Amino acid sequence: MVWGLVLASVLFLASCKSKTATETEVKAPPANRLELIFSYGSEKEKWINEVTAEFNRDGHSTSSGRHIWVQAIPMGSGEAIDEVMEGRRQPHIISPASAAFIKLGNAQSQSKYGRDLIASTDNLVLSPVVIAMWKPMAEALGWSKKPIGWADILALARSQKGWEAYGYPQWGSFKFGHTHPQFSNSGLISLFAEVYAASGKTAALTLADVNKPSTALFVAGIEKSVVHYGSSTGFFGRQMFSTGPQYLSAAVLYENMVIESYSENNLPFPVVAVYPREGTFWSDHPIGIVEREWVPPNTVKRLRLTSSICSNAVSRRKRSHTDFVLVPSMFPSLHPSMRPTGSIPRNQRPP
Repeated sequence: MVWGLVLASVLFLASCKSKTATETEVKAPPANRLELIFSYGSEKEKWINEVTAEFNRDGHSTSSGRHIWVQAIPMGSGEAIDEVMEGRRQPHIISPASAAFIKLGNAQSQSKYGRDLIASTDNLVLSPVVIAMWKPMAEALGWSKKPIGWADILALARSQKGWEAYGYPQWGSFKFGHTHPQFSNSGLISLFAEVYAASGKTAALTLADVNKPSTALFVAGIEKSVVHYGSSTGFFGRQMFSTGPQYLSAAVLYENMVIESYSENNLPFPVVAVYPREGTFWSDHPIGIVEREWVPPNTVKRLRLTSSICSNAVSRRKRSHTDFVLVPSMFPSLHPSMRPTGSIPRNQRPP
């Protein structure tokens, strides 16, 4: 029941209102505690910090009186899986940005151990993947007046004149960035999106599409403008915001990170979310229990049931945060699906 209480509380608190700085003060871990390790994608750091602090502050205990304490650790989605597979950390709960990394982790685990790493999951939230760009630069491309897509990014990347071709020589060359596709979900999705854009499709991509010379040229043309990689989307995005346009002109991030940037007071320019006209991906942010010897097996079934019940309860509640799209029951699968841009709810887009 301990494990059910923990994940139930994490999922339930996801629907709670945001706390003030005083309310979210970090409480010292109790000496007699049962510590649970929660590895998660860093793009959710602000939100996860709030709900974890609230859980720890509420003082939940086991039947024997031990305090339950959750240690939440932000990192790249791929890193969260790799740490377990390589024995570098023993988390009890994992929440990457996308179920794609659950599938990759399970494939590695099946190959090595003959069993899944994480057998079942619930989706916490949905967040569309966007191209985050400094507002003056986006406006130079026509943002707010016409749809912008990967073809526009390609044209800018290929231009010998860089921003001079758009009337702004002082901005220099176009500097693009995304995280490393091996370690982070948004980096992996960046490549997926580029390939889809090159093919002209929004679904049913084939190996033949991927192998076309025109696809390779399209992707290579964009990737040559990448000047910075990152291992984690959250850390990468915050680096872009704190360093300014001289660091990056644009980067592939999650929509919620663009929304979070509105609360920053020291940005040189506002950041806007470009929803590529070719379509974009939803990230589904699954959460699941690690199926390893450090997680008591007799609690897993009960935990999954509790997780499912609480996920449904959370999805019926209205979140006060606007950073993420709360998962409604109508969204079908765990796999992030390619959607036309217009399928993103307008009331969830940054203004």
